[in-house]
Amino acid sequence: MTIQKLIKQDLSAAIKAKDHQKKDALRVIMGEFGRLDKKEVADNEAVKIMIKLMKSEKELLEKKGEKTDSEFIRIIENYLPKRAAAEEIAQWIEQNIDFSEFKNKMQAMGIIMKHFGASADGNEVKKILQNM
Repeated sequence: MTIQKLIKQDLSAAIKAKDHQKKDALRVIMGEFGRLDKKEVADNEAVKIMIKLMKSEKELLEKKGEKTDSEFIRIIENYLPKRAAAEEIAQWIEQNIDFSEFKNKMQAMGIIMKHFGASADGNEVKKILQNM
């Protein structure tokens, strides 16, 4: 089942259960999916959209001076793939990246991000590379 179909199914369940927070969050996500010209949204696109929504929510909360964790963020996180741990990323880099092929470490970012995709945060990978 695709992420989009799962969210539609959970939205129906949230409406029936009168879970207003979950319903509202899932409607925002579905609204973002609706902005695309496609009827079906691929999982990798859905993940990118949800990460973007999460980041904008965190930025908004930071500007307000509130804690950067909300029910909206927790609901979105339930649909995102499991994040790769920093140790896992560092271990993969050590085993698979030959830094002699690059002028500097940061040039390996593309290869690393291509391997991990949405399961790794670019800022986290950047910090790992800087500490190596």
